Amino acid sequence: MDPRTNPFAPGAGTPPPELAGRDSVISDADVALSRVKAGLPAKSQILLGLRGVGKTVLLNRVSDLARAQGYEVIELEAPEDRALPDMLVPPLRKLLFKLSTVENAKHLAHRSLAVLRSFAAAFKVKYADVEVGVSSPGTADSGNLESDLPELLVEVATAAKEAGVPIAMFVDEIQYLSEEDFAALIVADHKIAQRGLPFVLFGAGLPMVAGLAGEAKSYAERLFDYPRVGPLPEPAAGEAIREPLRKHGIDIEPGALALIIEKTKGYPYFLQEWGYHSWNLARASTITAQDAERATTEALSRLDSGFFQVRWDRLTPRERDYMRAMAALGPGPHRSADIATELGIQITSAAPMRSNLIKKGMVYSPQHGDTAFTVPMFDEYMRRAMPKWISRKSP
Repeated sequence: MDPRTNPFAPGAGTPPPELAGRDSVISDADVALSRVKAGLPAKSQILLGLRGVGKTVLLNRVSDLARAQGYEVIELEAPEDRALPDMLVPPLRKLLFKLSTVENAKHLAHRSLAVLRSFAAAFKVKYADVEVGVSSPGTADSGNLESDLPELLVEVATAAKEAGVPIAMFVDEIQYLSEEDFAALIVADHKIAQRGLPFVLFGAGLPMVAGLAGEAKSYAERLFDYPRVGPLPEPAAGEAIREPLRKHGIDIEPGALALIIEKTKGYPYFLQEWGYHSWNLARASTITAQDAERATTEALSRLDSGFFQVRWDRLTPRERDYMRAMAALGPGPHRSADIATELGIQITSAAPMRSNLIKKGMVYSPQHGDTAFTVPMFDEYMRRAMPKWISRKSP
């Protein structure tokens, strides 16, 4: 069929043609937004899931809902090597200038801009050279982020309340925030919630984020909801493939659909890849099982040279060995001791590699002593990438 009209959209954060199986997550977020806007308490939310489950797509969908409800939206993506103040100052400055045009909020917005300037100076953030009045000594300028960030965001949220405008902050890849940054953001969200200010936080990250939040602040488990975003159940996975086809007048054989669901294991990103290649390879207006089989070859080739390859390239040779030892044991999770045994080394020697892989977002610990891949089907990829790997396990 014509690739120019292919509806499937495999990409990082690219909205799928049919957002199937996520109604409850979207509905819960919509309710939280409505309650905060109405001045009612609601928990902030952090979406948790592996790579390729559509967390970013959902975060963007909730961001659209927030805008539709009249929210001012701040969107951040946490990189591994950038501090939260650096990311936060520019959008806050832009927001406060906007609030300063609202007559009854003008004074508070200018005061918040002064606090923002003090905050930026304390954390050596480059601040645009625009006259906003004097700084605000003694407020959000101690250099202690856990103290200063809450003070700053309370000031901003207070100005927003006076302007009659709620604020929604979105932080993708939240697991890459440093412990200090994450703790400060949690404290800030807590202080704002205690004051009933119109501010709500939505984040998205890998499964270990809930644990990281709890380690940063013990009350984080009560402050946030943690919706789990996993593979789609079979009916929703089928809908994600069938509906885009139906809208274009295309059919799919039951066997072809079953094969796609089996091969993708219901992961949304993989469903888009298989759907994309099945469409391009089909010679008629019905996708056959043969088309789906050929699509499997094409999809795996593209994943191996893109989705999986970019993660492989971040690994040192020793880290690749660690990941290959995990793959030899199967999809996981695996006991850390079993991985060390497969490598033929002591668990204490394997621990630094595991720690580095967790920091890189390649593996996580679903429970104490266990290790699992953060990327679905990565065990299969590692076996393809290192087919001649031999277990170091002692006979």
